[in-house]
Amino acid sequence: MKKSIKVRALLAKQAPDIPLYSFYIKGSDILRIADVSRIKRGEAGELLGYQRKEVRSHVDEIANYLNNDASILTHAIIFGAFNRSHFQAESGPKVGNQDVISGVLEIPIGEEGKKCAWIVDGQQRTLAITKSKACDKNVPVTAFASDDFENHRTQFLLVNKTKPLPNSLINELLPEVNTDLPPSLAKNKIPSALCNILNRDPESPFKGLIRRETTDRSKNKVAVITDTSLIEVIRKSLNGVHGCLYQYKNVATGEIDDESSRQVINLYWSAVRDLFPQAWGLTPQKSRLMNGLGIKSMGTLMDRVMVQILPHEENAGQRIKESLQPIVPHCAWTGGRWGKLNKPWNGLQNNPKDVNELSNMLVRIYTGVEQ
Repeated sequence: MKKSIKVRALLAKQAPDIPLYSFYIKGSDILRIADVSRIKRGEAGELLGYQRKEVRSHVDEIANYLNNDASILTHAIIFGAFNRSHFQAESGPKVGNQDVISGVLEIPIGEEGKKCAWIVDGQQRTLAITKSKACDKNVPVTAFASDDFENHRTQFLLVNKTKPLPNSLINELLPEVNTDLPPSLAKNKIPSALCNILNRDPESPFKGLIRRETTDRSKNKVAVITDTSLIEVIRKSLNGVHGCLYQYKNVATGEIDDESSRQVINLYWSAVRDLFPQAWGLTPQKSRLMNGLGIKSMGTLMDRVMVQILPHEENAGQRIKESLQPIVPHCAWTGGRWGKLNKPWNGLQNNPKDVNELSNMLVRIYTGVEQ
């Protein structure tokens, strides 16, 4: 039985100490040398992997296309790791770019979980290839030799930046990446890390309630709050000059006081939970408070309330409840009507128009503009 595969390849020099290879390989050989790194949580809660779950409809669409004899594969599958492969440069005169060397790359074949590489980008295409006639096609591959999983995650995020990756997947990966990211990705990194803290903190009203990409929805019925809504609330509060978390951010370095931020969030949302116990912890379909609509609108109110109350103040929790008390009679999270908006309780949806409408109503009641 063959223990390795040999292919003609190009070795390019880009980043120091990270060889970059380009080559073609038979579609049937991809999963002999590379594994798919599924995103999940370990026993200690650490994040493992980075790939989303298989999207069967997408895989079937690609497979149907590849079953056409005239189909071609132009986009390279990207592999990470590859340090166990061996490259032998060709002898003879060099032609063209001196930073690109041609030669033979020998790639070891391994058992599942012990293969030479991880698929950083192209898992859906790879699965489609295995289900189609493309197994015999020559598939383009780009591979970088780095065992640093953080490097893999970074490449995965950057490659998929313009593709429709689920926001929940991107957000859960962000706290694990310590390299520089584009602003559009970096903006959610700290808020997502705070979400991780809140989801595990015994003092947090959100403990176990935040639904992330790794949440097994068939088994976990408790996680009812989507992380994207809470991340948006935290991000706006950290970055807006009127946000209650802004004071805990070092504008020069971007670092935050995560302990104070945690305490502020826990205090405010614990008060919200205590004031609306019948609406807390239900599914978004049964409670608009657990819906993105409620999280975002009450998040807007958090910035108004918590700039007036410091987390270390005596009786801070009670003061928050007293501040929020005026809005209680006007909220219809689980039934009835939003009287001031003249809409049924489930007539408001998680969209910008309804979120703004509800946020404005709550702020006006809190500030005393409306009684």
